[in-house]
Amino acid sequence: MTHAKKRYSIEKQQARWGFFFTVPCLIFFAIFSFYPIINAFITSLTNRQAIARTAKFIGFENYVYLFTKDNGGFSLLNSMRATVLFTLGTFIPMVIIALLLATLLMQLRHPWQKGFFQISFYMPAVLSSVVAASIWMILFDPRGLVNQVSNAIMFTSGKDFQWLTNNNMLQISTMIVYFWKYIGYFVILFITGLASIPPTIYEAATVDGSSKWHTFFHITLPLLKPTIVLVSIMAMLQCLKTFSTQYMFVQGGAARQPIDVITMNIYYTGIRNGRLGRASAMSIILFLIMLIFTYLQFKLSKTDDVEY
Repeated sequence: MTHAKKRYSIEKQQARWGFFFTVPCLIFFAIFSFYPIINAFITSLTNRQAIARTAKFIGFENYVYLFTKDNGGFSLLNSMRATVLFTLGTFIPMVIIALLLATLLMQLRHPWQKGFFQISFYMPAVLSSVVAASIWMILFDPRGLVNQVSNAIMFTSGKDFQWLTNNNMLQISTMIVYFWKYIGYFVILFITGLASIPPTIYEAATVDGSSKWHTFFHITLPLLKPTIVLVSIMAMLQCLKTFSTQYMFVQGGAARQPIDVITMNIYYTGIRNGRLGRASAMSIILFLIMLIFTYLQFKLSKTDDVEY
């Protein structure tokens, strides 16, 4: 026999070319994602400052400082409290209401009605976060529309609900802005997931005498589970990374302490005060929090491939 030529099976050829096409993506993520994370962790172990050229290795002193020092009321623990409160108060109602709105929109018969409402819900997501915060700061003014509507609902006259001055109301104000801006984006994602469910399943359920509520809870929700998990994780991560709304409110004169989320604390520590090592430590802690919450959501949901 002549020298046997090395032959690859179709599977091996596909795997080889698949790896070849993924190499650019891996390089991209390594440069713009993995390297910054590694560099931030290394920086967090030093006392590096913005105006200093040299940095001294200090181990985990930055982490110890963040969890033990108050820092004038703007401690990391306060930022974690503000971040968790904002996240729970925003992303849970946002996911639930987005699912309900998407389900209602899918019930509309005329395509122009669906298109109109989809565009209407999605329009705030196109706006810049700075513009959205500026609009709502005007609405939350004591003479603004929100205060007038609140007076009409509460049957009061001329009462100032202190949307931007009271600590609790200030926290609710930031949640309202974020909810208004991103609810439409997640409604579109849910509509996409609902549209992928074959209509024949609903027709079979109707023939079997299933009610709308029974169909929703026993057919729609189970088949929509992958989309719900995706939207939940995206909404949670989006809320954990919130910055622009709180920053604009503080620049407009609102108190910083009640809405001092981790990202804003990172900004003030690293940019305003020039303590890059300490700010990097906060970034690593935020990264770990996001990683843990994402892992828990995957474990609790236990998503499987849905087959129709």
